Amino acid sequence: MNDASGNLQKMADLIERLTAPDGCPWDRKQTPKTLTVYLIEEMYELVDAVHRDDAEDIEEETGDVLFQLMFLLHIYRKSHGMTLDGIVRRNVDKMIRRHPHVFGEETIETSEEVRRRWQQIKQGEKSGKEAFSGLFDSIPKGVPALVRAYRMSDRAAKAGFDWETLLDVMKKVEEEWIEFLAEVRSIGDRDTTEADRKRLSMEFGDILFTLVNVARFAGIHPETALAESTRKFEERFRWMEAEVRRINGELNALTMDEWQQLWSQAKQEH
Repeated sequence: MNDASGNLQKMADLIERLTAPDGCPWDRKQTPKTLTVYLIEEMYELVDAVHRDDAEDIEEETGDVLFQLMFLLHIYRKSHGMTLDGIVRRNVDKMIRRHPHVFGEETIETSEEVRRRWQQIKQGEKSGKEAFSGLFDSIPKGVPALVRAYRMSDRAAKAGFDWETLLDVMKKVEEEWIEFLAEVRSIGDRDTTEADRKRLSMEFGDILFTLVNVARFAGIHPETALAESTRKFEERFRWMEAEVRRINGELNALTMDEWQQLWSQAKQEH
């Protein structure tokens, strides 16, 4: 722990040096808002490393995320007097308070009960502050759409607004698909207008939102599932690219039958 504290201080000293009058011009002009862009980018790189289970990259990307957080702290220390000790102490106090079944006398048996109690305690902490007017107010608007849809549907379900079974949700997916298909058929072969695209977008969005609920019922997080499928597709496509290069071929020259044959081989490899 002492080594960690010492290295955190080294990182803080590094940021102090970079933002000094004779430091780095780029670092000196950063603001909390500009840093959030880099923080989000670094977080996505860390998530990608976790999905790839690459320990070396995880270590490196965690360091990059930590650097951005320490940079934010540096700015707010200058403007608001924030300290790392204060931040950690506040978070530890909150975590202890939200785990009364571990640090208190309460007994909670299931993870679902833990989540429900967590939300109750969280709402209680808002006393004295501006109260939330709705279930969704504490969900950040900047999170990815799939994550936001999942959180919203999960909270609505906990309030009692939900389907009864997974099959009921899947039936709703079929209904939404039929509505989307009807819009596509109404357009036919003509060029799509802006109004057409708006209707198609709304109908397609309804399909995705309902599929998020299918994932929720199945105990799957849609963001994780999509990330894994995207990674799998990337691996297979990269394999196909390598195969085409190996025979000195051109991707654009492949016939559909050749694409299908390559894809079948890629599926066997990955």
